Amino acid sequence: MQSLWLPVLNVFSRVLLAFSPTFLVPMAWAWFLDKDHHVLVWAFGFAATVCSGWALWMLTRRHRRELMPRDGFLLVNLVWVVLPAYAAAPLYYSVPDLSLSKAYFEAMSGLTATGATAISGLDLLPVSINVWRCFLQLVGGLGIMLLVVAVLPLLGLGGMQIYRAETPGPMKDTKFTPRIAETARGLWGVYALFSVACMLAYRWAGMGWADAFMHMCTTMGLGGLSPYDASFGHYNSARIEWVATAFMTMAGISFLRYFVVIKHRSLRPITNDREIRTYLVVLAAAIAVVTLLLLVNGVYTDFGTALRSAAFHVVSVATTTGYASVDYAQWPVFVPVLLMFLGCFASCAGSTGGGIKMVRMVLLIKQARRELVRIIHPRVVNPVTLAGGVVPPQVMNAVFGFMLIYGAATVGLTMMLLLTGLDIVTAFSAVVATVNNIGPGLGLVGPASNYGVLNDGQIWVLSFAMMLGRLELLTVLVLFTGHFWRK
Repeated sequence: MQSLWLPVLNVFSRVLLAFSPTFLVPMAWAWFLDKDHHVLVWAFGFAATVCSGWALWMLTRRHRRELMPRDGFLLVNLVWVVLPAYAAAPLYYSVPDLSLSKAYFEAMSGLTATGATAISGLDLLPVSINVWRCFLQLVGGLGIMLLVVAVLPLLGLGGMQIYRAETPGPMKDTKFTPRIAETARGLWGVYALFSVACMLAYRWAGMGWADAFMHMCTTMGLGGLSPYDASFGHYNSARIEWVATAFMTMAGISFLRYFVVIKHRSLRPITNDREIRTYLVVLAAAIAVVTLLLLVNGVYTDFGTALRSAAFHVVSVATTTGYASVDYAQWPVFVPVLLMFLGCFASCAGSTGGGIKMVRMVLLIKQARRELVRIIHPRVVNPVTLAGGVVPPQVMNAVFGFMLIYGAATVGLTMMLLLTGLDIVTAFSAVVATVNNIGPGLGLVGPASNYGVLNDGQIWVLSFAMMLGRLELLTVLVLFTGHFWRK
């Protein structure tokens, strides 16, 4: 057991050291903008993380070796359990009346790009606190482990095992460059390019630089946290909402595809991609349906306003961002339920969104159609295909296994919340919203409220649900099997 943990802890020490500079970002904002100067809080967070990483490295430096597949799963789980604790410390000491469990929940929500918040009075918080909450989503959106994978080869350590455990979607073995580190650096390069463009677009639309930076972080990370209790309702600006809608739509597409587009200077990797075409068609159809319902039910009388609000909220929830400009839970009941349903699967694999991923739904629909054909023509050869090739049986088996565990986890976590006394709407929607990293749910945790109304036990269940969803269930649950721990 010692031989299993020590090499993992050695790499984890480097993860802590790589994570420590993130504290310098809110520290800079605190120095220039916070009247009360919370600089010492961030300086302490930076120093504590550096010291912990250095001490752990010193203790384990003699146990370096190439990572095995089992090591990758251990490392990823360790990162996503422990890093939120470090990230939660400044929130716990700076936000009035915030319990330790809710501080951890907030940090987990940030790093998993969920966007569920347990804090009220966001408008009154120091700028650096809101910057930290939002910046965590930028870091966690694409996966902090991909950043580490990019530098692991420089340390003499392989990164494929981490990449497989961390990357969302069923096509984990797909590599777009000969070296996985080159792929990771390319992804972060594309991510940075889009992030700068998004921040400048928000600034052009009318946001101040601080707000533009924070909303860029939570838009590109598809996290949805905001420095205002009213979220985008604070601005009541059509231009800002359309900018957000455009960049959320782009962030819901695989960054791997953008990388290939830039590398080969061709749009064909996007235009020929079945998952992306389906994603755009689903969003367009949902926007049309919601716009019509809003007009028919008299929620809005102006077509332009109805279209803007429908597009913003459909894209926001479907991509698992979770922004809101109005309390859409008060719309005709079909609409909020449709939005939650879309949030379960609409975003593409390789994007910063959560949920099942559109590619899995495409494969399941193809398999269902195949079975219907086989009922009529039992001898027909009709394999499931994607991108012009036959989908291997092991990929389909992985999709079926994932869906089974996804359903079981959703039911199990909902039952746990029901045991605590929550009503069914709040319990089920909260689990759906956290497992799929959507953010706001319905009932007590709807877009006009937050998760601060829940007790500590419920908060811990949902913190686990966020991590479970971010790592796509199997990466976490494999640790609970006896076979994982046997040599």
